[in-house]
Formats: sequence, structure tokens, C-alpha cells
Amino acid sequence: MDLELKVVEIEPSDGVNVIVGQSHFIKTVEDIYEAIVNTVPQAKFGVAFCEASLQRLVRHAGNDPELEKIAAEKAMEIGAGHSFIIYLKEAFPINILGRIKDVPEVCTIFCASADPIQLIIAKTEQGRGIVGVIDGFDPIGIEGEDDIESRKKILRMLGYKF
Repeated sequence: MDLELKVVEIEPSDGVNVIVGQSHFIKTVEDIYEAIVNTVPQAKFGVAFCEASLQRLVRHAGNDPELEKIAAEKAMEIGAGHSFIIYLKEAFPINILGRIKDVPEVCTIFCASADPIQLIIAKTEQGRGIVGVIDGFDPIGIEGEDDIESRKKILRMLGYKF
């Protein structure tokens, strides 16, 4: 059996976060849609899901036509069975990840990031699967006291700490 590895690049635009995961059922798109709007109603997003059997279509939905289109196109490029991708703005992944993980058919979250992402895709005769994720860049050092203070300040400015 042959195995081919491929890298799919995901470079979110400014203000956009991406969540990549794996699910197992055709109703994924509708359930993720409901999870997002019921958690952060003002969030703008597009979600797409690679159906792995029957018609094997990229299913998609969203409340922002541009993000929905980008999600569907990127899902097609990824092409990994039962994978999904969400493009999100006006909300942060931390606000919705718990709800996404609670969607009954969601199996795994590979990443949630606003940084450039590289998905490592394996391809066999049967199909494609996500092997791993490279999220962002390598660290360049260990934070010092000034960095710690800066981190704490940013978290409070964003409202995540008081």
C-alpha cells in the first residue's frame, strides 16, 4: 500500500481564527452551527465538513457568506474524511471550544488558532486523513519578568482575567 504525505496551508486573515477537527456524522454542520450561535450569537463564521461516505460532498453552512465559502474551499483542499473546519471572527475559539467539543459527533479538535497552520495530510488508496498539525512558529526563548507582566496585562485587557 502506498502512502503519500501532503501539507495543506491555512493562513487566516486578520481577525479570523480557524478551528480544525474530526467528526463522524452528516449532521455535523448543523450541530456546529447551532453550538456557535447559541454560545456567541454575534460571532461571524463559516463551517465545512468532509462527508466520508454516501455522496462524499463537502457540506457547509455559516452566517457569513465569505467565511462559509472559504471554509468550503479549504475543506475540499484538505479532503480528509470526516474532518471539519470553522472560520471564525468576532469571537475567539476559547468562547466556543467547549460547546464544539460537546457536539455528540465531534471526535477530536486538532487546533484552534489565528496563526498560520500547516495540516499534515496522509493519502492512501482509500482516502485522506489528518496526521498532525503545525500551529504557528517555534519558540525563540523563555519569558522573563517583563513578558509575564505583559501576558497578564493582555489577558486582563481582553477580559479573561480580572
